[in-house]
Amino acid sequence: MSRPAAHDLSVAILAGGMATRLLPVTRTIPKCMVEVAGRPFIEHQLGLLSRDRLRKVVLCLGHLGEQVVEHVGDGSAFGVETAYSHDGSVPLGTGGALRQALPLLTDPFFVLYGDSYLPTDFRPVAEAFLDADALGCMTVHRNDGRWDRSNVWFEDGRIRLHHKRGPDDRMRHIDYGLGLLRHAAFRFAPTQGPFDLATLYETLVEDGRMTGHEVASRFYEIGSPAGLAELDALLRGPADFS
Repeated sequence: MSRPAAHDLSVAILAGGMATRLLPVTRTIPKCMVEVAGRPFIEHQLGLLSRDRLRKVVLCLGHLGEQVVEHVGDGSAFGVETAYSHDGSVPLGTGGALRQALPLLTDPFFVLYGDSYLPTDFRPVAEAFLDADALGCMTVHRNDGRWDRSNVWFEDGRIRLHHKRGPDDRMRHIDYGLGLLRHAAFRFAPTQGPFDLATLYETLVEDGRMTGHEVASRFYEIGSPAGLAELDALLRGPADFS
């Protein structure tokens, strides 16, 4: 089988959470539909993907997901092609949502969170991973505790430790929020029920099956009121993603 090109890979967006930190706004709309700089946040995410010629998008939905389907439709208005995977009556967690969506996803595929704005070029990340003998890739950013608590020990191009259980002086980087996974990675995951993607990442790191890719630009998020306000101000002003 020939090696796929980066732009042939699909992108799973995990947009099924309850977004309790943004209540009461998210009581009636899903988090990815919250307005940022005059538009629903999902439009900004899809714009970044279209810019990088990543047009195969699978939206993993849960809470009020029907609103996302109604707004995004087939994705053509935003330069992408969309498919949808729904949690159903029981939330599946970020890992369970991906496991359910696997039939819709290329092998391998990108994954990002539905509240993350990541102004980096996705393609070099994929190119490095496609040449690696690994089941997953985590992008990391040198954080030193600035944007959130550092949760990755990244050294000499390798992820040596990753967890969110508590501080570790060796952890200077943070999970940037963009990953790549092969379908075979889910052999290390539960076969049913909800589970967290971070747990799968930890397992792959411990087993030596996760590569790392460092990116220079910082991440932005709308998972908190402060993060939402920061990104709104950024996108309303001059484009400066340093």
